[in-house]
Formats: sequence, structure tokens, C-alpha cells
Amino acid sequence: MRILVLLIALAVTNVAHAGGVERLKAFVAGAKTAESDFTQTVSDRSGRVTQQASGKMRFARPGKFRWDYVAPYSQVIVSDGVKLWLYDADLEQVTVKSLGDAMAGTPAALLAGDNAIEKYFTLKNAGTASGLEWLEATPKSRDTTFERIRMGFKGDVLAQMELFDFFGQRTVLKLAGLTRNPVIAPAYFTFTPPKGADVIGD
Repeated sequence: MRILVLLIALAVTNVAHAGGVERLKAFVAGAKTAESDFTQTVSDRSGRVTQQASGKMRFARPGKFRWDYVAPYSQVIVSDGVKLWLYDADLEQVTVKSLGDAMAGTPAALLAGDNAIEKYFTLKNAGTASGLEWLEATPKSRDTTFERIRMGFKGDVLAQMELFDFFGQRTVLKLAGLTRNPVIAPAYFTFTPPKGADVIGD
């Protein structure tokens, strides 16, 4: 009985002290789809806030995602796993690209990619701060604008992402009301350019 109690205690201890890397792997394994509201804040090298926005994001693994920015401007970023669309409503412009390996070193790969995260990123635990368990992901490919990405988990729920690019900018994405494995219609991850919009790319 004492051995059983000890084993249970060790198991509980391991769960309680799970690092950010373990949290990410559990999140990827347990969330085939997800949706969440988000706020986005961009700061320059000196820490000055240069941009703030908010909206809703959804993803379905592998490779399908959609970010709808609603304030202060309207913009949509959609991927069906093959192509990527970026629609700027103010400019009435749609940019289309082949997804290919373009998302390999991006935040989208961490959220909506396949389970082979460590094929594209070097992962390490980054301790606890602000009540979150953090990990740091460094892209293995240099063909990306991101130098490193931090992800903060509250328990098994992703709460925040911090993106650091090679221009010294820091983008903070805070997620609210994240729901794992909601039913999302496949049509949601396709995009038809609005009539009259300029289409650039593939």
C-alpha cells in the first residue's frame, strides 16, 4: 500500500510540475480543432505600442486556420491546408499564396500544424511567470520572420503567445474563452474573394 501511495504521489507531482513543452504536446494531442477570441498588441524595439487589434481565431489540424480581425480594421487570414488567403477589406485586396512549407516556422505551425512540432522547432521550457507555464520555440528554418515564439499555458489551456521577429518587434496574442474541439464546418476554411476585389498571387 505504501508503494502504491508513493507511485500515486509521484504521478501527481509529475503532472503538477509539467513544463510548458509538456503542456504544448498535450494541447496538440488533445485539440484537433479550437476557437478563441484574441487581442493582439505589437510593440517596437523600444517597447512602444505600434498596433492593437482584436478578433476571433479558429483552426482545424492539419493546416486549416482562420483569423478574423474585427477591430480596429477588418482583415481575414484563411488557410484550407493548401492555399493561404489574406483579405484586407479597407484596400479591397486579396493576396493568395500556396501554403507549402511557408508555415513551417510560424505560429500557425504550432497551433494548426501536424504533430511533428519538433521537426520545425527547438522547444524548451521557459519557467513560470504571470501565473502561466511557458515554453520557448525557436524555428529551425531561417526562412521565417520569427526569431522565437513563447507560449503560455494556464493548466492545459493556451492563454498567451509572444512572437519576436528579426526586426525587434514583439507581438503579444492573448486568447480568451478558448474552446477545444468545437465542430467547425469545412467551408469555414475556404475563401472566395469578394466581387471587385483585386486578387494578387496564385
